[in-house]
Amino acid sequence: MDKFYTLENEQIPQQLLQIPKPPKKLYIKGKIPEENTLFLCIVGAREYSNYGEEVCKKLINGLKGHNICIVSGLALGIDGIAHRAALDNGLKTIAFPGSGLNKNVLYPASHARLAEEIVYAGGAIISEFEMDTKAAAWNFPMRNRLMAGISKAVLVIEAELKSGTLITSKLATDYNREVGAVPGHIFSPLSIGPHTLIRNGAIPITDSNDILEMLGLERQDGIKQYENVTQQSLLQNLNLNKDENSIIEILKIKPLNSDELIIKSNIPARKINEIISVLEIQNIIEKRGELINLK
Repeated sequence: MDKFYTLENEQIPQQLLQIPKPPKKLYIKGKIPEENTLFLCIVGAREYSNYGEEVCKKLINGLKGHNICIVSGLALGIDGIAHRAALDNGLKTIAFPGSGLNKNVLYPASHARLAEEIVYAGGAIISEFEMDTKAAAWNFPMRNRLMAGISKAVLVIEAELKSGTLITSKLATDYNREVGAVPGHIFSPLSIGPHTLIRNGAIPITDSNDILEMLGLERQDGIKQYENVTQQSLLQNLNLNKDENSIIEILKIKPLNSDELIIKSNIPARKINEIISVLEIQNIIEKRGELINLK
């Protein structure tokens, strides 16, 4: 991963030349996918929850086979999970670290191996900072504008109200990019950011089809792909845990609201909300008013 090259002026991707204060030079290791590729920026909390990690992996898994490149910042947390999930699903991914690209300064150092894998898989590590520039607080808003600028849409998965993640989403709005946000459970501070974005007009993202639609692609709802498959065989293929199966068995009898589910299942409220969110993303249940139904 020692070889790098630079792009200047008109060589820089057109998406980045169209934003205010476009970069004058980019340092690159690897290859930026062709411009007909759809670039999706995924950002989120560094200190993420199990829910955030699972959501990120499942959403990216649902994009497999599409000409989509995952863009993120190589950071700890959701950024790193997004890059890794892209690699695991055969999608290209590019990273914008908040540092130069030399090994001795690449930030975070713990993701140096991940950076190598991104390049090896046909993606790229990109920075406008000189090669030996160390990470600093003021670097991150600058790199965030490049992440938002190159992307057709930005997706937020978990963020507190005051976070760099929301800076990226704000820039995306300023650049007329689409912004999506994954709803979370109401008791988590990590849900405040996404819920605020949704109130302000961001697209609620509850499954991979929502992402495809946000990117201007045709939805491919799983329920349509499995019209001739029984619900039982579908559930068997999802490797649900004990609590998820318990909720499904209860809802087979009749639809219930959240409070009734807590009583019937004897599962704590916080965990119930996580399970409901996961099962919604997997297209197993749906909410109709206050009632939760099996699909």
